[in-house]
Amino acid sequence: MTTASRTAAADRSLAQNLKANMTVPPAFPFTKEVLIDFLSTTSTAVETLKLAEEQKWDHNSVVGAVKSLQATGAITAEAKQHSGWRCTEEGERCVAQGSPEIRVVADVKKHPSTTQDEITSRLGKDVVAVGFGQAMKNKWIEQNNQQPKKELAPGEKKEKGPPPTFVVTAKGEAPVDETAQLLSQVQSGALTDEKTLQALKKRKLIAMQSLTGYLITKDAAFDSKARAQKGIAELTEAQIASGEWKTANYKPLNFQAQGAQLPAGQLHPLLKVREHYRRTFFQMGFQEMKTNRFVESSFWNFDTLFQPQQHPARDAHDTFFCESPEAANEHLIPKDYLEDVKTMHEKGGHGSIGWRYTWSKEEALTTILRTHTTACTSRVLYDHAQKCKRNGKWKPLKCFSVDRVFRNETLDATHLAEFHQAEGFVADKNLTLGHLIGLFKEFFSHINIKNLKFKPAYNPYTEPSMEIFGYHPGLKKTIEIGNSGVFRPEMLRPMGLPEDVRVIAWGLSLERPTMILYGIKNIRDLVGEKIDVNTLRQNPVCWFPEPEEAEDGNNKSTTPNGTTEQNNRV
Repeated sequence: MTTASRTAAADRSLAQNLKANMTVPPAFPFTKEVLIDFLSTTSTAVETLKLAEEQKWDHNSVVGAVKSLQATGAITAEAKQHSGWRCTEEGERCVAQGSPEIRVVADVKKHPSTTQDEITSRLGKDVVAVGFGQAMKNKWIEQNNQQPKKELAPGEKKEKGPPPTFVVTAKGEAPVDETAQLLSQVQSGALTDEKTLQALKKRKLIAMQSLTGYLITKDAAFDSKARAQKGIAELTEAQIASGEWKTANYKPLNFQAQGAQLPAGQLHPLLKVREHYRRTFFQMGFQEMKTNRFVESSFWNFDTLFQPQQHPARDAHDTFFCESPEAANEHLIPKDYLEDVKTMHEKGGHGSIGWRYTWSKEEALTTILRTHTTACTSRVLYDHAQKCKRNGKWKPLKCFSVDRVFRNETLDATHLAEFHQAEGFVADKNLTLGHLIGLFKEFFSHINIKNLKFKPAYNPYTEPSMEIFGYHPGLKKTIEIGNSGVFRPEMLRPMGLPEDVRVIAWGLSLERPTMILYGIKNIRDLVGEKIDVNTLRQNPVCWFPEPEEAEDGNNKSTTPNGTTEQNNRV
C-alpha cells in the first residue's frame, strides 16, 4: 500500500468512526481544562480528530475548546480536511434490521403463498420498492400466476376477465445478507473496494462525509496563556467612575477580527456598466434621447420602422399587449406622418413597392410594452427632420439611449423577458456599413471587449443588417451582444429626411457584455429573484482601461493598484 493509500484509509477510518466515538461514554467528562491538562503533557502537534477518537471525546466539544484557546494565543490551530464514507439513515437501518431484499425474503418464508400487495402492507412501500426487485433479480423469490390458462375454441374470442393473481414463493435456503455485511465494513472503515462503494452509494445506503479537524501546535508560553484568568471584554462607565479600570485585567483586542458590515447601498454591476456606456457615448460626441415611454403604440414601435403588421415579431409570442389603455390616442400622432406611413406600407414610394397589403389604423394604435427603444429613435428622427425642414438646412445628428425593453421571451441562461437596450444612431450623408463597424470597434475598445465578430442578418427596417458577437470566456463561445444596420429609405422618407441622408443605427445589449466583463455564466445570476444579495455587496470593481492601455492584445485590464486582471475583474 502506498503512502497516499494509507493516508486515505486513515482519513476514512477517522471519518467513519467519528459518529461511533460520540456515542461511546468518555473515559471522563470533557472540559476545556481537561484539554489544557492533556496538552501540557505533550510536546508534539496534536490532531483533534485522532485525539477525540483515542480519548472518546465529542469532537465538536474539542473544537470549541481549541478555538477558545486559539483566541488567547495559547495555541495555533491549522484546519485539516478528512473525508470518508458513512452509512446513511437507510444504511444504518439495513445493518440493524437487514437489507430490504433480505427482509422481503424473510417475510415470504414466514407467509408462504403470499402476494406482492400483502408483502407491501406488512413491510411498507419503501422496503418493497427496493427489496422485491432485488430479491427477484437474485432469484431468491419467484412469482407464479394462479389462474389456469383457458384454451380457446376455434373462432372463440378471448373474454376480458379479472386481472391475474401472482403468488410469491421463496426459493432455496435463506440467503446471506451480503449488503448488511458490506455496510458493517463501511462502518468499521474496512471496505475499500471503489466499485462496491459506488454501488452502495447508488442505492443511497452510504454517502461521502467530509470532516474538518485541527492540527494543534502549542505556543511557547502555553501554560501562562492557557491558564490565565479570563479578561474583561468591555470597558464600562462604572469601571471608570470607580477606578476599577486601573487594576482590571482586560481581554486583549483582536485587531484582525472582521468588523460588522455597514448597511450601505451597493451599486449593481449593471448600473456600473450602464454608466460607462453613457460616458463612452458622451465622449464620442453623442447626445442622450428621452426614453420615458415604457408603454408605446404599435405605430411608433413597429409601423414607423416599416415593419409589416403581419410580421411574426408583432404577435403575442414576442410582445406584451396592454389591456388598459387598449389603444393609443390617435391625435398624438401627426396626421400627415400617419398617412405617409400608411401609403408606404400599402403602395410604397421612393423606389419601393411597399408591402402591398391593407394597412390597419386600429392595429397601429394598439398599446404594447415597447419591444425596443428604436421607437424613441423614430420620434427623434421625425422631430429632427421637421426641424431641418423649417430651417431649410440639414444638420447631422448622433443620439443614444440606455433603457429597459420588454419581450415575451422564454427565460434561459442568456434570455430575459425584461432587459436593457443601448440604442443609438448616426444620421448624416454618405454613411456606409464600414462606418458602423468602425464605430463598434471604437466603442467596445472603451468597454474592453475586443474579440468582436460581425454576421449578416435580416431586419425589416435595415438593409444591410448586421449582428455583433462577443466572446464569453466562461461559456467558451461567442454570444450575440447587439444588432445593427442601415435604416431603409421606406422608414426615413415618410419622416421627411432628405434623399441623400443615411442613418446607421444599432441596439446593443447591456446584460450580456456585463456577463462577459464579470465572468457571469447565467444571466439569472445577474438579474432576477435568484440573485444573491451578497453578490451585490461583494461584486468586484469592473475596471475599464483607456483604449491605449488595452492595446496589449491580451484582453487584460489594469486595476487601480497597478496589477492586471483577466476579464476586467479586480
